[in-house]
Amino acid sequence: MVLTFMLLKNKLIDEIKEGRVTLIFRRWRKAGVKAGGTQMTQRGVIGIDAVDVVTLDDITDLDAREAGFASKDDLVADLYDRDEDIYKIRVHFAGDDPRKSLRNNTNLNKTELAEIIAKLKQLDAGSKRGEWTQLYLQMIHDRPNTHAQILAESIGLDIPTFKPWVRKLKALGLTESLRPGYRLSPRGEKVLEALNAEARTK
Repeated sequence: MVLTFMLLKNKLIDEIKEGRVTLIFRRWRKAGVKAGGTQMTQRGVIGIDAVDVVTLDDITDLDAREAGFASKDDLVADLYDRDEDIYKIRVHFAGDDPRKSLRNNTNLNKTELAEIIAKLKQLDAGSKRGEWTQLYLQMIHDRPNTHAQILAESIGLDIPTFKPWVRKLKALGLTESLRPGYRLSPRGEKVLEALNAEARTK
């Protein structure tokens, strides 16, 4: 199960990857991750080993050090001061982002290409926006490195509405995030080329 409800900074991800951090503490009304799940991040996949609700009294100095803090006081000071449960999350680095290898894989046979296009059509069919996937791929192809807000506004959307749609394409290895904006991956270019060729034959 892949969960995406825990925002992690690059520095923290690197510390988890290096094994220097094995615990994360968060205040939540409801758990944002589950034991056995994984967290996809901008620098790789984080595995979730255990998730427990704790009190401030339960937290030890050892916990703080495993979370990357010098002391319990430092850890507690970093937690939001709000009336929510404290979650103790044991983590490990589970590997590089699998989308990276997908993005550069252009050695697609006809069957694999057809499967990707079928997935895009499923996304289109399940959306109230209609056939959006080819439109987004073409827009990102035509306007790489363009801020997401500009792209969103060009099709009448705001960023919170626009970005989740692009993430669906990214999950298939078709786009890459830039600063700012996006670009099509080599795989995305090949898929768009196939979509355009299919459209010309209709």
